[in-house]
Amino acid sequence: MTTSFRAGAHAGFTAFLPLSVGLVPWALVMGMAMTSTGFSPLQAMGMNVIVFAGTAQLGTLPLIAAEAPLWLIVVTALALNLRFVIFSAALAPGFRGVPTHERWLAGHLLTDGVFATCLDKMLSVDDPRWRLGYYLAPAVWSWVLWQAFTLIGIFAAGIVPKAWSLEFMATIALLVLLVPMARIRPMLVAAVVGGLSATLLRNMPLRLGIVSGIVLGIAAGFAAERFEHGRKDHD
Repeated sequence: MTTSFRAGAHAGFTAFLPLSVGLVPWALVMGMAMTSTGFSPLQAMGMNVIVFAGTAQLGTLPLIAAEAPLWLIVVTALALNLRFVIFSAALAPGFRGVPTHERWLAGHLLTDGVFATCLDKMLSVDDPRWRLGYYLAPAVWSWVLWQAFTLIGIFAAGIVPKAWSLEFMATIALLVLLVPMARIRPMLVAAVVGGLSATLLRNMPLRLGIVSGIVLGIAAGFAAERFEHGRKDHD
């Protein structure tokens, strides 16, 4: 670890720490949801470590419980994670000068909160080691929090009163993550189109309305980004 890497890591961790509190209820809900679906603690933590994508995990649990076809479960998970295509494309310039193996690690650790925290600095700082430290510190902290509190949720499933409404707290945590990302116009377009589409198509079977909403939102986001770049090139 170089001095530059440590300096970036300290700055990234400090910037992300207040936002990371929102992961706690979300991880607890995830652990309890997997237990309620019938997963053993080992199965639940295995999914948590391998997948590491709360929205995809929670979105596929009803399909797993209903014994839906494997292809539908896989397609749903991929659709729920399509937003990371936009996130990765936006962050890619921030990894210039970073070795390939470190990029693979960074890709696995990418989350909504890390993206919202790191985007501006990743694109504005020249030092690649500082940028990598700024990204990895919140990313690793996010991973540790997620695993720890999901594990607590797994064993607390039968203890935590349902009146606490942790599901609502998790939703609020996701909204907090959405606000800073909405400053970017393509992200805002994707969120609006995806949200409206999912709401209008909510009665589709097997939760396909959510999948459709995500696909339409991602498509709208890509279209908005291309339009924005085209307008800049024209100017």
